[in-house]
Amino acid sequence: MPRRFLQRYMPKPDMLRQQRSLRFMAPLIADPGLWLLTRRSVANAFSVGLFCAMLPIPFQMVVAAIGARLSRCNLALSVSLVWITNPLTMPLIFYGNYRLGTFILGAPVREAPTRISTRWIAEQMHDILPPLVVGSLVTAIVLALVANVGIRLIWRWHVSYNWKRRRQNRQRRRARVESEFDD
Repeated sequence: MPRRFLQRYMPKPDMLRQQRSLRFMAPLIADPGLWLLTRRSVANAFSVGLFCAMLPIPFQMVVAAIGARLSRCNLALSVSLVWITNPLTMPLIFYGNYRLGTFILGAPVREAPTRISTRWIAEQMHDILPPLVVGSLVTAIVLALVANVGIRLIWRWHVSYNWKRRRQNRQRRRARVESEFDD
């Protein structure tokens, strides 16, 4: 995997420790094991971050940080991947999860009124919540597994591609040197 590419965009732990708003997390940020960029830590960070992103819960970033700490994966990646469900994408993703949950449970789909209000959501929550939770969990598990396997395969392919390219470059240099001696 392009480790240099990831390092370019990763926040530096020292810069995060200096921010006043994050001082309460200093012990978590100070752990160097949570900043490694290895195949395992990146793949697990994708799993944790995408899993937490699909959950319809508040404070997804906190849950992702705790998950990163427990699974010893890259903290910055797992927390930043939660932002896949941002205010623009969240309604579409959670509606898709709700529809998947209704399909799995065989429940009828609740049609939204022309004007959605918090009152309507509160009244329908007992009907909406079970399919939403089931659909979100299924999506989260599948996405986490696919991401983990996918990152590991991409990383492995990238490493083998680089080794092959280096071997070819060495063979070209060796052939060039041998042809110079032959002349």
